Amino acid sequence: MMRIVLFLATNLAVLLVASITLRLLGVESYLTRQGLDFSSLLLFCFVFGMAGSIISLFISKWMAKRSTGTVVIETPSNATEQWLVDTVAELAGKAGIKTPEVGIFPAEQSNAFATGWNKDDALVAVSAGLLNRMRPEEVRAVLAHEIGHVANGDMVTLALIQGVVNTFVMFFARIVAHLVDQFLRSRSNGNGGLGFFGYFAVVIVAEIVFGIAASTIVAWFSRLREYRADEAGARLAGSDAMINALARLQAETQAPDQMPDTLRAMAITQGQTRSLMEKLLASHPPLDERIRALKEAAYRQ
Repeated sequence: MMRIVLFLATNLAVLLVASITLRLLGVESYLTRQGLDFSSLLLFCFVFGMAGSIISLFISKWMAKRSTGTVVIETPSNATEQWLVDTVAELAGKAGIKTPEVGIFPAEQSNAFATGWNKDDALVAVSAGLLNRMRPEEVRAVLAHEIGHVANGDMVTLALIQGVVNTFVMFFARIVAHLVDQFLRSRSNGNGGLGFFGYFAVVIVAEIVFGIAASTIVAWFSRLREYRADEAGARLAGSDAMINALARLQAETQAPDQMPDTLRAMAITQGQTRSLMEKLLASHPPLDERIRALKEAAYRQ
């Protein structure tokens, strides 16, 4: 349950903060005496819906390093770090992108993630647990998967999708609040209505409800991108290595997932999902489905 709460809080925070700030400052100019100006409302929601998503994208590397404790390898201090840096450079070259920063974060679970605002300014990091438990060819496949995320531009794509979703969440929340206000006024011959705080409260509640629904759309896109990253990993490191790496991760799905919720969409695995809500909000498909998709793709070849 806590995972769902944190996931929703991450996606809704920008909407709520923007709504509170802009409402208190009185800059919601789309409200006129004649009612809602839909063009102004849509422009207003687009600007502020996209703003938070784009800002999050630009600070994604900084946030990732702080939230996971990732230590970037500036100068390799041992053979493992040197192999890690060399392998990422090799895979990045094959994928046609600039070599990302390479880091290690202190987590016992086998995991990895990629982030960054564009494919030539990215970060790829792996957990200490992954390095300790996986064979080199499996680690290479995981790195290839993350390089696939970077080369496919998944960070930018998901940020833009989230921005569009934020836009429509804010848009429809304000329409709902306006309709409720007009309904109450009609019932009281124009003397009632929600008032300042009532309108504000309805907007916030509507944003939370629409935000939950919208998060399922973003999660669905994220799951599609995960299959694409698996395919890229198979091309760069070999289908067998990618399948073996996912199978190794599947064997560890009972282990606690320590990945911060803000990075789950770009991690190699999210862990198990149980309830329907968790499945709808999962940023990753089940590992057995990902393995099956890779085996089917290898068979077709």
